[in-house]
Amino acid sequence: MTNTSSNPIGVFDSGVGGLSVLRAMRTLMPNENVIFFGDQGHVPYGPRPLEEVRAFSEGITRWLLDEGAKLIVVACNTASAAALTYLRETFPDVKFVGMEPAVKPAAEWTRSRVVGVLATPATFQGALYASVVERFANGVDILQNTCPGLVQEIEKGNLDGAETRRILESALRPMLEKKVDTVVLGCTHYPFVIPLIERIVGESVRVIDPAPSVAKQVERLLEANGARNMSSSRGRVQFYTSGDAVAVESLLPKLLGESGKVSRLTWDGGRLVR
Repeated sequence: MTNTSSNPIGVFDSGVGGLSVLRAMRTLMPNENVIFFGDQGHVPYGPRPLEEVRAFSEGITRWLLDEGAKLIVVACNTASAAALTYLRETFPDVKFVGMEPAVKPAAEWTRSRVVGVLATPATFQGALYASVVERFANGVDILQNTCPGLVQEIEKGNLDGAETRRILESALRPMLEKKVDTVVLGCTHYPFVIPLIERIVGESVRVIDPAPSVAKQVERLLEANGARNMSSSRGRVQFYTSGDAVAVESLLPKLLGESGKVSRLTWDGGRLVR
């Protein structure tokens, strides 16, 4: 880990979903500097082959390290499933925090023993998800749905429209009929539609947002390595995308609660360049 405390934390996702993790990090550690990269040029990652997502993740990691990142947050469930183990092997001196579907707390909390998981196809196909279910979900009925099209609606900032509601209702209504009482969000895009999910499922169903626990893990790792930024001033966030910078910039106030300039990077083979 680069141990200059003022160095930035690197955060990446396939798109704006990682902003849900960044939002939790800014609440918990507002004085940390951050570089955020959304790979909108390749969004969504979910339907892509795992090998392709792994290659994107490696290219992004190399760029973030070149920018001085002291720790890297893989703020994408699909990239975590496809690449987290590979990244840790490839960059053994770098600390990574990834996304793991919150099946364990859901299995501990559920009373009906029926848990719903909303995630991308790649997350469901990954060894990480299978391992979590095998270890923690004994005796629990796990209902899965890939919510086709939901990531694209959220990327457009459509958090409460007719199509977003249709996608979520088609996923959640069958789960409710089977007495689900806990819903796990296995994609970092999905916390942005928690208000709509809660309106559909009602007050008796718990919806688990993984972002706060990920932010806490980042804080723990930084403290364990003596890398916390102890400055009293608010940290700076630099935003980058491989897609439409203007479109991403317009979404920041709505999704993150703060504004910022977004710069565009381009892919050159397997490398990101300014």
